[in-house]
Amino acid sequence: MSSTVTKGPRVTNDESTQESVVRHVRELESELENFHEIARHLMPEPGDLPHVGGFDIHGETMPLSGVLGGDHLIYLDFKQRFDLDARIARALAQDRPEIAANLSDCRRRAGIVLADVAGHRSTDAMLAAMLHQAFVLGAGYELDIFGEVTKNLFENLNTRFHKSSTVRKFITMIYGEIIEDGRFRFISAAHPAPVLFSRRHDRFMAAKPEDTLTCPPLGTMPSRYEIDSTRSESVLGFKGEFAINEWKLEGAGDILLLCTDGLIEHENDTESYFPKRLESRVRGLKDRSAAEIVTGIKEDLVAFADPDDDISLVVIKRNAG
Repeated sequence: MSSTVTKGPRVTNDESTQESVVRHVRELESELENFHEIARHLMPEPGDLPHVGGFDIHGETMPLSGVLGGDHLIYLDFKQRFDLDARIARALAQDRPEIAANLSDCRRRAGIVLADVAGHRSTDAMLAAMLHQAFVLGAGYELDIFGEVTKNLFENLNTRFHKSSTVRKFITMIYGEIIEDGRFRFISAAHPAPVLFSRRHDRFMAAKPEDTLTCPPLGTMPSRYEIDSTRSESVLGFKGEFAINEWKLEGAGDILLLCTDGLIEHENDTESYFPKRLESRVRGLKDRSAAEIVTGIKEDLVAFADPDDDISLVVIKRNAG
């Protein structure tokens, strides 16, 4: 009497290895998708656009990967993000009238952060996300202590990033506040300077070097003027204090552009997009809304050449009246 045993298909080592690789790839794809979902919630929504009397503001980022990259944009409309009335009442109750006055001034201004992490991969967005959370948290404390955002916040952010990242993963950044009277006050960490288009002169206006003072990229050197500087070591030395630059949009129709170096360095085989082509495009769009100007520039730079870096742009336009 005999019996027959039926055996299943034999799994070779090669097949087992292939299945393991596929499983790990799927796990990595799932992790990356989860990271994208988290990071996307940090990007501004249309309703986050700042509202400052007399100004039209719009900004967008164009990640090279099509999903996320190293560029990051944060809007800080004090009226929308914080309960200024409650803070003012508390400051007055604590007999701090100067803080209450500063908080009241925040109703007539809004802040904008534009940052560019070295690199344009999706994972570079992690540093941008760290900056986002640290800045927003710090801004709240700044209002509690000073009634406004001061450069002290950025000295602390700089030292924090120096301790938690490498010189190869630095961040250029600009933080500016647009005020109802037309002033734009900003600090820069090695970021491209703002570009001002004058409606009256119908062209870009040259900025004086003393009006575009900047510091090294965020995190490359600790701040000399930060209170805990004695606890920092740096082979590159210490950076100087952040300088506050002040420009003014003098007339109705003046346009201020904030951008990352992806736009400044954009080029085709024969020429650069900035400044000549960009100036011509802004001239043709000067009567449009801020959102239409951003859209028009995006369409034009893609027609000019395929981008090879993340590109971000913010338009601040002074309205009539």
